[in-house]
Amino acid sequence: MILWIVLILLLLAGAPLFTIMLACAMLGFYQNDIHLSAVAIEFYRVADMQVLIAIPLFTISGYILGYSRSPQRLVELTEALLGWVPGGLAIVSLIACALFTAFTGASGVTIVAMGALLFPALKHAGYPERFNLGLITTSGSLGLLFVPSLPIILYGVVAQQMSLPEPVQIDDMFLAGLLPGLLMIVLLSIWSALQYRPVFTEASGKTVWATIKAAAWEIPLPVVVLGGIYGGWIAVSEAAAITALYVLIVEVGIRREIALKDLPRIVRESMMMVGGIMVIIGASMASTNYMIDAEIPSRLFEFVTSHVHTRWTFLLLLNVFLLLLGMILDIFPAIVLMVPLLLPVGLAYGVHPVHLGIIFLANLQIGYFMPPAGINLFISSYYFDKPILEICRACIPFFFILLLSVLIITYVPWLSLALLN
Repeated sequence: MILWIVLILLLLAGAPLFTIMLACAMLGFYQNDIHLSAVAIEFYRVADMQVLIAIPLFTISGYILGYSRSPQRLVELTEALLGWVPGGLAIVSLIACALFTAFTGASGVTIVAMGALLFPALKHAGYPERFNLGLITTSGSLGLLFVPSLPIILYGVVAQQMSLPEPVQIDDMFLAGLLPGLLMIVLLSIWSALQYRPVFTEASGKTVWATIKAAAWEIPLPVVVLGGIYGGWIAVSEAAAITALYVLIVEVGIRREIALKDLPRIVRESMMMVGGIMVIIGASMASTNYMIDAEIPSRLFEFVTSHVHTRWTFLLLLNVFLLLLGMILDIFPAIVLMVPLLLPVGLAYGVHPVHLGIIFLANLQIGYFMPPAGINLFISSYYFDKPILEICRACIPFFFILLLSVLIITYVPWLSLALLN
């Protein structure tokens, strides 16, 4: 008991979550007379999982794109195509941020990389400053439901360790996230078009063609990745390898926007993120096995079912819990810590595991900009040099719109499961 109290105190003192997860697993195995080599075996299993090849390959692709001028070309292209629509630049910003977050897997990176480009453009187009702050802050996490989102891959990997009657496939998770992600963008786009109508000019055919030529090398990338995965022509790991090779050739060899001397630094930065994710996955697999041996999920199920009697009530409480969880935990440890506990409970209430994963990610996505601890609030406040309360007020309308979309995603499972069928 004393050791468990010490671990809790260390967690409250700010110790990294994965170290506490590992320590809990080792302590649990030790107390149950299970050799501690079980923890090392789980880390070996991480290295032996082929699907995890996609994580470093997609990550390095996103970092290379982020350091190049690809984001600027993407914004110029979408602005030329959609700038004539009421709220067109806002819609452009939503789409650009969503795609950038999907490839990088990190919402804070999106605010820093896209904010410098979009904030002055929105201001110049006549959008109010509060609207601009709210849009960029909330859009930083908007692409977590799209290919090749790392949180989607991570959820699939964790769910596959649960010995479910029907294994969760990563390809199914990518398909399931498409319509819910589009719903979020559409609702935000409608609100942007209705609320603000700045003066806009329609781009000439010459301008549109110039932006298409400028982005000629970037345009095939989402077509190949999205079309290949959604069409079932290539696996996720194959799509990741194609993406990494294509981005490397284009940005380093053809466009030469990334110098060879800078490539080791970019690779090092991206692999630091990958290394953290891999350690978290290994720790979560070890702690998951301990929780299963200790029958913690079944005890949690008995407690929940004794107080919650309907599926709809369970889903509502799940949304509230995940929103609160997203405020205090980053999305990666939140997934590996709570999926092993809540997935069996959701299955018992008849919730499809793929649908439950989309609910998980949609809620945690909102938690990124919810006070008091939403990380996007602090990044945006620091980057734009604005008080945190001003950023919070700017995010309020976007929060309620995304909350409405989460409720629709939760109670209309067709959105998540239609493409699977």
